[in-house]
Amino acid sequence: MRLFIFLSFFFLLQKSSAQKQPLTYYLPDIKYDPAIPTPEQLFGFQIGEWHLSHDQLLSYYRLLDLASERVTLHEYARSHEQRPLIYLTITSGENHLNLQSIQREHALLCDPAQSGKLDISKMPVVIYQGFSIHGNEPSGANAAPLVAYYLAAGQSDEVKNLVSNSVVIFDPAFNPDGLQRFSSWVNMHKNQHLTDDSADREYNEAWPGGRTNHYWFDLNRDWLPGQQPESIGRIETFQAWKPNILTDHHEMGSHSTFFFMPGIQSRVNPLTPKMNQELTFKIGEYHAAALDEIGSLYYTEESYDDFYYGKGSTFPDAQGCIGILFEQASSRGHLRKTENGPLSFPFTIRNQVATALSTQKAAIAMRTELLEYQRDFYKNALEAARRDGRKAFIVGEKYDRARLLRFVEMVKRQDIQVFELAAKTHIGLTGFEPGRAFVIPLEQPQRNLILGMFQRDTAFTDSIFYDISAWTMPLAFNLEYELVSGKDFSKNLLGKAVGKVELPTGNVLADTTDYAFAFEWDEYYAPAALFHILKSGIRAKVASKPFIGKIDGGQRSFNYGSIVIPTQNQNKPSAQLLGILKEAAALGHLDIYGLTSGLTAQGIDIGSNAMEPLSLPRVLLVVGEGINPYDAGEVWHLLDTRYGMPVVKVQADQLDGDLLNRFNVVVLPGGAYNQLGHDPLRNWLNAGGTLIALESAVKWLDGKSLANVAYKKQNDIEGAAKQRPYDMAPLDNGAKELTGAIFEGKLDLTHPLAYGYRREVLPVFRSSNEFLEPAISSYAMPLYYAGEPLLSGYMHKDFDKIAPGSAAIIVSGQGRGKVICLADNTNFRAFWYGTNKLLANAIFFGKTISSEAVEGSRKK
Repeated sequence: MRLFIFLSFFFLLQKSSAQKQPLTYYLPDIKYDPAIPTPEQLFGFQIGEWHLSHDQLLSYYRLLDLASERVTLHEYARSHEQRPLIYLTITSGENHLNLQSIQREHALLCDPAQSGKLDISKMPVVIYQGFSIHGNEPSGANAAPLVAYYLAAGQSDEVKNLVSNSVVIFDPAFNPDGLQRFSSWVNMHKNQHLTDDSADREYNEAWPGGRTNHYWFDLNRDWLPGQQPESIGRIETFQAWKPNILTDHHEMGSHSTFFFMPGIQSRVNPLTPKMNQELTFKIGEYHAAALDEIGSLYYTEESYDDFYYGKGSTFPDAQGCIGILFEQASSRGHLRKTENGPLSFPFTIRNQVATALSTQKAAIAMRTELLEYQRDFYKNALEAARRDGRKAFIVGEKYDRARLLRFVEMVKRQDIQVFELAAKTHIGLTGFEPGRAFVIPLEQPQRNLILGMFQRDTAFTDSIFYDISAWTMPLAFNLEYELVSGKDFSKNLLGKAVGKVELPTGNVLADTTDYAFAFEWDEYYAPAALFHILKSGIRAKVASKPFIGKIDGGQRSFNYGSIVIPTQNQNKPSAQLLGILKEAAALGHLDIYGLTSGLTAQGIDIGSNAMEPLSLPRVLLVVGEGINPYDAGEVWHLLDTRYGMPVVKVQADQLDGDLLNRFNVVVLPGGAYNQLGHDPLRNWLNAGGTLIALESAVKWLDGKSLANVAYKKQNDIEGAAKQRPYDMAPLDNGAKELTGAIFEGKLDLTHPLAYGYRREVLPVFRSSNEFLEPAISSYAMPLYYAGEPLLSGYMHKDFDKIAPGSAAIIVSGQGRGKVICLADNTNFRAFWYGTNKLLANAIFFGKTISSEAVEGSRKK
């Protein structure tokens, strides 16, 4: 151990700077156990002199795990870049000896059948403290070693009482990949003599910056959907411990001060109990006292809200826990000139330390109150469920098992019970079948979170949202669902409780003598199967019309978009071909059928010209300055992790003709394309390329005459100005922003971009004030918005005039090429499974769209 400390000190020793502060600048001046090393003893410099990398942080927590009986380290996940995500369990040595029983008893507080028997008078409170979920908001993660040291080594009566009466789940770096990226940037640009000029390169990260994880996702929007490995592990930890308080340490703009919850009260999710906010206010008094003591400026009840349950500070509010957001003005590096004077990195760290400690102080002082609230929360939820006429949700999907099972997996991740549907049933006009539907009863402890997942509001007390206004999960997955009322509900609907969710294995129901092979395009992972087939050099075609094929022992219907692989003229022996198809079936989680004849029982024959030949897509994704990294990352993540497709990411200013000619598909995510030359792109399109543009990229194409689209004029919705008070301007303007709602789209199910869909109605995520005029010809507009488009969320009344009937997709031509304009984000936050196939169809089938269809896209 001494050798380890010595070597770490030797290699990490740095020159002292004006930033160096004594330990007492950050922590109370109390007695500390000398056997527990300080962060400075390991790193060779004081916290705040340099930005700590994730590997440095990890080394310190491993050291604490070895040195302190109060600390145990747990690895709960790995990031995409294989960095360990860890949390420390910090409590007294005596509590550590009984930790499993403490955890088990605490979890029973959330079980109304058991919680009344518990004596909470001596039960520890559970505090979940998390830091820097945005990697370029580093003061939290850099404060964490100091807070951990205080808990591990502090010898005051206050600290001893704290660790005896609490269990701290200490998550010191929510986003290891982003934090590593950012720390490298600021450290490599640091001066020995610090500059506070914001123009310095230190304060201006290269794209995409360190905020996000490896695939450029904002992890602080993923607590509810849980699509990233960091989130999946964190959710499991949360559900295992059921904390009483969860804190989330962030940063904000440099010219701000410090924010702590409560947020704007008119924007609290209506499912959150009033007592939650009352306790938040009470805890806030401890933060105020801590910041008053060190003279730091701060504010509450402004800027931030508690509405979207996918954020770290709101997610707990639906689960008997108090979520608290901290936002510290960011130094963005080591020293920054601001409107409030010089802002140093150590100062930002000190505020985070102060509020981490004030959280602990509040938790101990309010221990029984918090435990009682948690017990009452779940008890009240179950009692409300028994009184409520709403009894369950049934969710089903007849044609796509994988997408339905991914939804069930997401729900179960949140400690929610899900059951198989036991018998065929109709609710309203919707029919559900066993094996293709599941039941989620509301009479269970997580009732409030279930309602939050299915929340479908269109009327609100406030018209401004910090994040999205709708996330109705079954709509996001494009699933059929119904609310079951008391008159329709029977426990006979409940089949077996769902255990571990496993996707279908996929099979080839054929042999080497078959005439051809075919599979339908309905399954979510069908693009992964097709890409594997094409990558393996196998010729495949897509059916542009339905047919009934002859299979061994009978016949089977194949819908629009079914994939057909002829046996004839393949460059692989029949046994090898069959092996490749088995691999494809496994990757696609689908069944591939052998066709025994080229003559079909009905519809087009296998040799028909309506069987369109397919090419291996070679995809270039344009990235870089001006482009939204979230949008780009969502495309990259979808193609790479779900479809198994390599994606070449190229900066806009690097695109030229020679590079473009190596690809047949180019994707433009939302963003500004000031650095992209349009002439090489036009030439590439004329030669037959497929260009796919999403969201604001469509407007750039329009301005360069690369797409035949037109935008509805905003002055169509503006009337005469009304006299309003000056201080209402931000609210009035904010109310007109469409920040994230769910619209009803209408699909042409015969169009190549709609292959794999069975219902004309498609829920679409919408977050733009710009609306496209409909195409002159419906052939060029496979998706448009319904007459009353709002399914869920907020839309300003002004959009009632321009949203209905506007185009969601327009396809136009450019020479021999196709330009596919997707007005919305089809891949939103990786949980919008329902529209992912629109992008897949554009990639695989865009070239098959007929020239007659695109001629009608020209502007009016």
